[in-house]
Amino acid sequence: MSSRCNISCLQEAKRVAIFGGTHGNEMSGIMLVNMWIKNAAEIERNGLVTKPFISNPRAVEKCTRYIDTDLNRAFTPENLSAPDLEGLQYEVQRAKKINQIFGPKGSPDAYDVIFDLHNTTSNMGSTIILESSTDLFNLQMVNYIKKAMAPHTCPVLLNEHPQLKYSTTRSVAKHPIGLEVGPQPQGVLRSNVFESMRTILKHALDFIELFNSGVEFPPCTVEVFRAHERMDYPRDTNGNITAMVHPHLQDCDWEPLNRGDPMFLTFDGRTIFYEGASTVYPTFINEAAYYEKQQAFMTTCREILAANAIRKTVK
Repeated sequence: MSSRCNISCLQEAKRVAIFGGTHGNEMSGIMLVNMWIKNAAEIERNGLVTKPFISNPRAVEKCTRYIDTDLNRAFTPENLSAPDLEGLQYEVQRAKKINQIFGPKGSPDAYDVIFDLHNTTSNMGSTIILESSTDLFNLQMVNYIKKAMAPHTCPVLLNEHPQLKYSTTRSVAKHPIGLEVGPQPQGVLRSNVFESMRTILKHALDFIELFNSGVEFPPCTVEVFRAHERMDYPRDTNGNITAMVHPHLQDCDWEPLNRGDPMFLTFDGRTIFYEGASTVYPTFINEAAYYEKQQAFMTTCREILAANAIRKTVK
């Protein structure tokens, strides 16, 4: 990357992958990707190679989140360098295969962009997930998408917290983007969620085509919700859950949670209040897939990120 007069010159994004089925029971991405595998006209753009791809076909076949382990946590250096031994967990095998096709992770040969399509049972709306606050290309893309989607909102979750960030499927790419659209039950396809995800992808690909054609994008600011803390359910000494998400918090993703606000309701009717020192913005509230991960919701802090103007590097 080079910078002159606060304009950052970035390499073209020539290769893009769209992943569905990283989790085999999140139906919107699976259906979209299978549709585009049959007919890719909708995702074709000038000068761009776009590859739709089912990440975890065995989990998709069984309509389950994963077979042996969560594929969206499997892209660690240890897994990617593991020898191909008999008995290797299925998702580790898939991670190695995906890294071979779309990576290697962290190398100049990796795909430029990977969109990883997810659904959530939480009331998160059409959320875009970023993994870096300094990726100018992604920040500008998100700004473009948010403006194109208006008046509909697209919250942006930024997860670069060292204890909360995990080794995602999309992390193989130079510019990883996650889409998390809901609420939608596992194994169910809702038309409004499907169409929202489809529309976001359209705008994202339009942005990449414009950038590659030489369009300069001016400086911008992007509101993000930075991952802060993982909150577990109250539990007894045996590890059993003893409370539920409070009805005043349920379905209130991205809304402020202040000190003294109801957070959990115990099975015997007692309210547990939030005792944090500052206001936070919870998300992934009561996500079905996160019971096994001992997470009731994630707290975030709202902030504004600034991005330089960008244009493609002229050779």
